[in-house]
Amino acid sequence: MPKRRYLAFVSDAAQTCGVEEFARQAALRLDGRATRHVLDGDIGRLKSALDDADAAILNFPVVAWKKKLAEPVVAALVSRLQRKQLVVVLHEWDALDWKRRLVLVPVVMLATRILFSAPEVAAEFAKSPLSSLSTSRRAVIPIPPNLALPTTLHDGPIARRLDAQRKARRLILGQFGSIYPKKQSTAVLEIAARLVALGHDVGVVFAGSFIRGTDNVEQEFYALADKLGISDRVVVTGYVADAEELFGIFRHVDVFCYLFAEGLTARRASVLAASFSGKPVVVNAPRQLDALAHHGLFRKLIEGGAIRMVDTQADINAMADAVLEASQSHLASIDAKAEVDALWGAVIDAVEGGKTTHC
Repeated sequence: MPKRRYLAFVSDAAQTCGVEEFARQAALRLDGRATRHVLDGDIGRLKSALDDADAAILNFPVVAWKKKLAEPVVAALVSRLQRKQLVVVLHEWDALDWKRRLVLVPVVMLATRILFSAPEVAAEFAKSPLSSLSTSRRAVIPIPPNLALPTTLHDGPIARRLDAQRKARRLILGQFGSIYPKKQSTAVLEIAARLVALGHDVGVVFAGSFIRGTDNVEQEFYALADKLGISDRVVVTGYVADAEELFGIFRHVDVFCYLFAEGLTARRASVLAASFSGKPVVVNAPRQLDALAHHGLFRKLIEGGAIRMVDTQADINAMADAVLEASQSHLASIDAKAEVDALWGAVIDAVEGGKTTHC
């Protein structure tokens, strides 16, 4: 039997979010059986593209679709009218603004298969009234790192700046990924300030950009850095498209640090990407004991000490202590490429319908 052909819907964003990166990489991993299609409101072009596909794939929430959610809804409807299968990947649910969830109702009801980025997201969806009106063909997938691993590294201006700081014996804290309130990125500023207060020379680099929205994310971020007296110790790179340059920055970080409101979840692909730097990642533990049970790579990184978990409700003092301890640690090495390939194999198997769970 010939393998199914897919149309993977993506945006035209130059600066991609983690969900967008997942969508694009999933298309590549389908081994020539997926065509990427940019949603641009052209229904004729959409219908033509669907002619050569057996199924369509939609991922949510893609940041670039925030102001034009009608287009994915139309894409889902056209796909089903043309009798195509529709795979919907939900990376978040309760965390979405209720208005965005409302717009997603028709998409989810049209789906012939729903995949979730983590058990928590599956549980949130199962509790919603929409669950009983949607397909029972569902599964939880292990989200891989949201960028491709480079074979070489490149030291750009920021990497050279960090290198100079480390040679002056400054401890560099890092965080990778978009900066937005629900990620609690500003907690890293507080951790750095605590360490400075204890007499340590600390710098912070955020390898990512601010997510634009109605909140004054960037202004509030820098206002807090000023208030804490560490604004001259903080570097925000902005979006870095080149993996060689990004990992060039990573190698000058001593410890990566995350303090999530909900604790670590399997959908935090940025944590995985940071762990591949070969530097320790300190993060607060999941709320649920089985949150990472389906994700072999997360479990392996935790067992090998690459990811070091503190209590879910850890405060700034506990995080600061954990950062200092991690900075003196030695990590077990892993075959990153093989591990990422295995994760993508599980994802593609789920997309193809290899495993269904009742969520």
